[in-house]
Amino acid sequence: MAWTVDLSNLVLAVYGFTLITGLPANILALYTFFQKVRQRSTPMDVLLLSLTISDLIFLFFLPFRMVEAANMKWTMPYFLCPLSGFIFYSTIYNSTFHLTAISVERYLGVAFPIKYKLKRNPRNAMIASVIFWVVSMAHCSIVYIMQYHDHSNPNFTDPSKRNTCYEEFSVEQLKILLPVRMELFAVLFCAPFLICCFCYIRFIHILSNLPSINAKRRYRAIGMALGTLLVFIICFMPYNISHVVGYVDNYSPPWRVHALLTSTFNACLDPFIFYFSSSALRGTFKNVWQELTKRTFMPCCRSILYCPLLNCTRAEEKTQSTTDSSL
Repeated sequence: MAWTVDLSNLVLAVYGFTLITGLPANILALYTFFQKVRQRSTPMDVLLLSLTISDLIFLFFLPFRMVEAANMKWTMPYFLCPLSGFIFYSTIYNSTFHLTAISVERYLGVAFPIKYKLKRNPRNAMIASVIFWVVSMAHCSIVYIMQYHDHSNPNFTDPSKRNTCYEEFSVEQLKILLPVRMELFAVLFCAPFLICCFCYIRFIHILSNLPSINAKRRYRAIGMALGTLLVFIICFMPYNISHVVGYVDNYSPPWRVHALLTSTFNACLDPFIFYFSSSALRGTFKNVWQELTKRTFMPCCRSILYCPLLNCTRAEEKTQSTTDSSL
């Protein structure tokens, strides 16, 4: 991939938007779910907390990618290259696992409300979250393998002397990398997406046939389901399709960087999914919004109340009222 000014500006715009919108929303979500887990946790709270932590780690390492885009080459210490790439890709696939687990949790809660409620245990959600982290990080360790692979080759360039990060691959490296990418598509995207589709299609079907549920709650739950499926389609699908194209054509597609940009939106879209999933988060967002509105508009109201012109007008109205009453 060759950096251009237009590509650099595009990457900076997308990453900057994701950072500005995703960071405060995920911090609010972290505070909410941490308090919820401390008080009385449910499997859903544990999954949402783990996913929020994953998104925040992703956002923390995003500035490294922004620096690379701004300079149009890798200028930072090279050990940060595989580290930032490893975190970048691991958290993306970690999100697919967590979103799928949330869909399973929602489906089981609606399809088997009594039976599943008796067996719900936050500990199982904690174990599942740990497994998700381990599996996604184990698969994405390929980043480290590729960055330091083929040292014995005389044509191999020392990593510390490169000005690119996880972009240029030799034929020997592609023989290892392309099959791994295909496995990422099958195991870390395709399987979770199919499970998520099944769970939410059944979830929507069951809710649509339950007249006892409040219409507002039904629409909110359906919105969460459709929002999650859209995240898979918009954020994760383009990048994972590039794995298939690369495997079939036996090369690394140069448009992968554009497909990867959509994956970053996941970090700022997740809190909106959380909003539909958690009443506690809805309450936190509502309180913060009310406080911001109060602090924004109260000074304006006070300035209006103490405006000399308004005071004069009120004095005139008072005088006129007194005159009218005396008449």
